[in-house]
Amino acid sequence: MALPKKKTVRAAAAQIAPDLDSEGGTLARVLETVHEAARRGVELIVFPETFVPYYPYFSFVQPPARQGADHLLLMQRAPTVPGPVTEAVAAAARQAGMVVVLGVNERDHGSLYNTQLVFDADGRLVLKRRKITPTYHERMVWGQGDGSGLKAVDTAVGRVGALACWEHYNPLARYALMADHEQIHCAQFPGSLVGPIFAEQMGVTIRHHALESGCFVVNATGWLHDEQVRCLMPDEALQGALRGGCHSAIVSPEGKYLAEPLTEGEGLVVADLDLALIDKRKRMMDSVGHYARPELLSLAIRRDAAATTRPLAAGEPALLSDDTPLPPEAA
Repeated sequence: MALPKKKTVRAAAAQIAPDLDSEGGTLARVLETVHEAARRGVELIVFPETFVPYYPYFSFVQPPARQGADHLLLMQRAPTVPGPVTEAVAAAARQAGMVVVLGVNERDHGSLYNTQLVFDADGRLVLKRRKITPTYHERMVWGQGDGSGLKAVDTAVGRVGALACWEHYNPLARYALMADHEQIHCAQFPGSLVGPIFAEQMGVTIRHHALESGCFVVNATGWLHDEQVRCLMPDEALQGALRGGCHSAIVSPEGKYLAEPLTEGEGLVVADLDLALIDKRKRMMDSVGHYARPELLSLAIRRDAAATTRPLAAGEPALLSDDTPLPPEAA
């Protein structure tokens, strides 16, 4: 396991609005924000959930029968991984010497996925993971992910893990990253959704994860301007569903805010992470070490990537009867 390469890390959570009207507008905003953060000495930046090209807000306020055109437009604008979007972000990360965590709607042929990308400071894409289970209305838009990305990765700023939105309510998903010894947890939420209670719950959730895992949490949420809200939902009675829910913040392993959370408007939340606080917290309570009881409680993870086909071994029957044992890789 690699030790922290730095004693302190300057991190930023970006709360900015997407461009809902053009194919490359949101990517341009991402690149501009990376350059702005670099001027402020930022070494790690986290962007909101599925920020490129934009979170599917339409799916929360429209009935399924009316979502077709917006869903198709999102598919047309969604990036492939790898592709031109990842190349542009990689170049920006490399130029800035910055670790970049970006949420995208990933297009994989005829499907979309809620995907989190981690670019190291040299521009390498070191993690691509898909949200395990889309939440509520999101199931109309995205496919399900798998366990192949449930891990932390070594980067220039330390060991980084990531989860999206309500995956933070899945204790086993969080424990998978804790057991992989993440030092900086990157959380992403859509923002401008549900109302103030969403932001309140988010604050509780990220602070609890920081305390339980003994790591830093950098949480980024998106922002919608008033005109964007009106465009997405002309009915004033339903516009409240696209307001509130913003809580971009940075939390220490002791559960403390390291900067004032941003709940309204656009901006960067910036703080310096003293990595020595991880040892300070874990000396008292290491949930996957001296405070664990693996002989009583443990987690089984299937980390192979999901596949729609599987090659048959020589002599293996093409169809399995009820009494045919499964091959080892499928058991």
